[in-house]
Amino acid sequence: QVQLMESGGGLVQPGGSLTLVCTASENIFSINHMGWYRQVPGKPRELVAYITSGGKKDYGDSVKGRCTISGDNVKNTVTLQMHNLEPEDTAVYYCNSDGYCRNGCSKKYDIYWGQGTQVTVSS
Repeated sequence: QVQLMESGGGLVQPGGSLTLVCTASENIFSINHMGWYRQVPGKPRELVAYITSGGKKDYGDSVKGRCTISGDNVKNTVTLQMHNLEPEDTAVYYCNSDGYCRNGCSKKYDIYWGQGTQVTVSS
């Protein structure tokens, strides 16, 4: 079983900053990309940012210029730094990763999701 463990969500004031960290369990290997998505009730999940194992990065239009994503291929972690947060950034943020399972999974290669962490931007 592969798990993505997220941390760093919480309450922040408008204009503030927040850092989210996601760590993949040791049962995953050969990750090609990791990233973050977010979702608010009644709307589809949207891309925040992703990074590939080769270092390519991309950001959702709504966060460009306000977020920085970084990754560690050895530790299988991805970090999202968010700045100048707005109330519209309030959402549940989900870590996402592809990769291969070492053992105990129904599929050798799959796309995985974390359980989500709440980010609330409010004064």
